[in-house]
Amino acid sequence: MELSSTFCRMQETVQRDRAANAILENIRVVAGRAANAWGIEALFAERREARRERTRVIADMAALQNEQAPSEDDKLLSENPDRGVKNA
Repeated sequence: MELSSTFCRMQETVQRDRAANAILENIRVVAGRAANAWGIEALFAERREARRERTRVIADMAALQNEQAPSEDDKLLSENPDRGVKNA
């Protein structure tokens, strides 16, 4: 399961808060390390999400380029010129 960047940033904030408010030194150290790890994971998630968005935009652009509108000549050959020709 892939974690979202929002979830990772939220966990990073929780751990940083825990580190700042902990009484015991070992809890501060562990929570600080956990916060750093969540921050790194958030960076990976942000890159992953950006890559997916770029891929989606490129796919949408390619689909628009591949989509062909019926020409006027095709419409004239149709039995129903006001509707155009079905895409085969």
